[in-house]
Amino acid sequence: MTEPGTVLITGPTRNLGRHAVLAMARRPAGRRPDLLLVGRAGPDLTAVADEARAHGAVVHEIGCDLSRLADVRAAAATVRALLTAGAVRPLRALVANAGAMSADTRRASSDGYEMTFAVNHLAHAQLIGDLLGSFTTPARVVLLGSNTYHANFWRRLLGVPEAEWADPVELARPAAGERAPGLTAFGVAYSNAKLAILYYAHELQRRVGDGINVAVFEPGWMPGTALGRGAPRAVRAMSRALGRVPGVSTPRRSGPLLAALALDDRWAHLREGAFVVKTRPAEVRPVAHDPGRERRLWEATTELLERAGASKA
Repeated sequence: MTEPGTVLITGPTRNLGRHAVLAMARRPAGRRPDLLLVGRAGPDLTAVADEARAHGAVVHEIGCDLSRLADVRAAAATVRALLTAGAVRPLRALVANAGAMSADTRRASSDGYEMTFAVNHLAHAQLIGDLLGSFTTPARVVLLGSNTYHANFWRRLLGVPEAEWADPVELARPAAGERAPGLTAFGVAYSNAKLAILYYAHELQRRVGDGINVAVFEPGWMPGTALGRGAPRAVRAMSRALGRVPGVSTPRRSGPLLAALALDDRWAHLREGAFVVKTRPAEVRPVAHDPGRERRLWEATTELLERAGASKA
């Protein structure tokens, strides 16, 4: 962007998010944005903030547990207050980087929603919705996607199933039963959450003004990152081994690409929830373009977020 303004990024403390933050902080002064780091409060958040400051960036840490929608709403309020006070430059980009993979689909967020769906989709929908009126255009929203929503080489190698779409209210409901669901349920939940991100991106682009561009970033498969810490042990072991294969993506390589998608003029033309695989736009599979599902996801997301807000009031 000609004027970098301020970038908000979730999940800034490790791996892809951390390397994206530092790539932005290392930019020359005229191209360096102010940074709002939204993540769990603690030494990891402080450490990445301090490292970014050492490169000359203006940085604000905003403690937030994305599995708690009340925390997300409070984080958005903090962002609005900082913007109003002039503590940071105008908000130009929001990077919804944080993600989760819960190995047990019975596990619920504090609001009662299945954890993988809650963190990957609902938390960011809450944050973006609360901040849409705070952007200064031209602006960008970048969501983190994945090719796991459909059959692909790495998904087949690891035995991770593709998405099995259902009504979003059902996807948000934790599994029942005394025994934890197996690998298939864990994989389907993650793939469904990533398909939801594509649907949400398309519908969000329809609903925002021309000044906000929405894109979905696929960083390439990065085995062995903290994202998979909730995966079954066998999957984690295979991921670590495959992480040594030449050509496999790493946070160090993909982090600067994510930063570039949020900031660089070369991406200013992207609209319609464009899907970018590392350095190039790509066509999504037909299943990822469904206006009916996209409208229903928007409606259901609004319902789920309102329900959570009412229950905490």
